Amino acid sequence: MVARGDEGAFRALYERHTPFLLRFVLRLIADSERSEAEDVLQETWIRAVERFHDFERRSSLRTWLHGIAFNVVRERWRAASTRPEFPTTTVETRHEQFDSADHPDARIDLERGLARLPAGRRSVLVLYDLYGYTHAEVAGMLDISEGTSKSQLHDARRQLASLLRRGES
Repeated sequence: MVARGDEGAFRALYERHTPFLLRFVLRLIADSERSEAEDVLQETWIRAVERFHDFERRSSLRTWLHGIAFNVVRERWRAASTRPEFPTTTVETRHEQFDSADHPDARIDLERGLARLPAGRRSVLVLYDLYGYTHAEVAGMLDISEGTSKSQLHDARRQLASLLRRGES
């Protein structure tokens, strides 16, 4: 894919995948400032370059990169002692449904609403509703039961809907 030292190939991969990675990280950390997300993004690319020889192509490159980014976010939660309600593990992204929304104001409201959710609920909602994972997959990634995943999703949707109705997003 990318020959060692092939700067042009790396630049092409960086330009293709960085926008998706940045949106993914912003959703997870719900940080109003982009600086932390950009730090996570930079660490993600550093690790990807260092570990590219380990990429086994069992998943797409985007999936592999999102897994690295998710692990960087998880490490920051642990280091800052602001862990989400559930421990987290590697994520594989299926699709970017909401990124192609026709209503930018609605997207902004959604992103702000997501930022107001507790980290555990936000993680379940992002993985299930925005990235298309099943409850079994979410439960495995977050090391929780399927029932807890369903409950957290229900609570997250209800809380998010309430925030959006009240205009608190």
